[in-house]
Order: sequence, then C-alpha cells, then structure tokens
Amino acid sequence: MQVFPAIDLLDGKAVRLEQGRPESAKIYSHTPWELARRFAAAGAPRLHVVDLDAALSRGAKHNHATIEKILAAVGRMEVEVGGGIRTLEGCARIFTVGAKYAVMGTAAIKTPAVVQEACRRYPRRIVVAVDAREGKVAVEGWKEDTKADALEIGAQVAAAGALAVLYTDIGRDGMRTGPNLEATTRLAKTIEPCAVIASGGMAKLEDIHQVRQTGAAAVVIGKALYEKSFTIEEALAAAAAGE
Repeated sequence: MQVFPAIDLLDGKAVRLEQGRPESAKIYSHTPWELARRFAAAGAPRLHVVDLDAALSRGAKHNHATIEKILAAVGRMEVEVGGGIRTLEGCARIFTVGAKYAVMGTAAIKTPAVVQEACRRYPRRIVVAVDAREGKVAVEGWKEDTKADALEIGAQVAAAGALAVLYTDIGRDGMRTGPNLEATTRLAKTIEPCAVIASGGMAKLEDIHQVRQTGAAAVVIGKALYEKSFTIEEALAAAAAGE
C-alpha cells in the first residue's frame, strides 16, 4: 500500500479543515511548495493537492500559481490535483502545468458524461473523488448533500475507466478519529480491480496497517502529519512493512 501526503490550499496557504468546514481552517504553511519539497525528499510516491478555493467557489477562485510552484518543487514525484475540476478543460489545464493526475468529484454526480469522456481522453489519469456523509455523496466542496449512494457511484466511475476512486468519509476528515474501515472495505470489494485511495480520519500509524486490510491501494494523510502524530518517513515505513 502507498501513502500520499496531502496539501490543501486556501488563499495560497497550506491548511487543514475539519469535516470540510472553511471556518475551521488552520494554517500550517505560507509556503506550501516547501512542504511539497520535503515530502518529495522523504520518498513519498505521490502528492495529493486540493484547491479548496476552486472547490468552494465552483472555479471562480483558484490557486493555480501556487500549484505551479508546488509542481516545480517536487521533481519527479507524481502529483494529483483536485478541487473544482469539473470539465475537460479543467483537466487539460492541470495536466498542462505538470500534474500527473486530475481528481474529479462533483462532475461524477452532476455531469457523469464529462467524467466518462475524461477517462476516455486521459486514460489512467483520472481519479474520481467519492466524498460521503453517512454513505451518501456530497458535492460542491461538500456543501451540497445528495441521495447518490457512494458504492453505486464508485462502481459507475470504475466501469467508466477511472484510475482510482478516492474515498473520503467527510465526518472523519480532519478529525483524527480513525478511518472508516468498513465503508472502505465495502468499496474496495465492490469496484475491484479499480483501486481505492482511502482518506479521512488518519490518526496513528496503526491506522495505516488497518487500512491495508481493507484492500485499499493507498491512503491520503494530512492533518496527522501536520500535527506531528507521526512523520511522513514513519508513515511510509509503516506502509512498506506489510509488503
């Protein structure tokens, strides 16, 4: 299993939110590209970047300049970028600046044909975020709840050719209460061989071992790293220990 450190961007700064609430933002760095450089130096295989401004404003605001600095800082480390990417043009823009993968979320619910076309046009470069609150998908930067079932949406995008499904339990995100192992296991079994990237709630190194048992291919870790629950080096070692 792999470990992907996360950088969430708000007004050009690296922040973490609790359960996706902007008012809960805590700033961890005014130079996110320096964080990215450290993660790359530690040997992380991929960096997960979220443009919160784009996600919350439907693309009216963005952190493209900061993302370009991050991409320039990480060398050969792969980078996936999400947040407000809801069109083919949005995917193309992220790829043009150097990101390896684009993460789409809201579009999977509101314009599924766009996600299908993105998977066709950019094979093995589209990750679809399925962000769930009590099993139902939330969109528009988690501000809008839907009746869409997380498992069903995961199966649909896997069939469409998504490289992976990024599953986040919104209630646990940024709370360090532990990941939703049951939901992650169900999703992994439902969409295999499509990969699952688990996210939300990571609190201790033991969580990495437990997530591996769900069948997830990777885990995204953010706040636990910033709050120094453990280091990225320790997380990478924990992930490698079971291989």
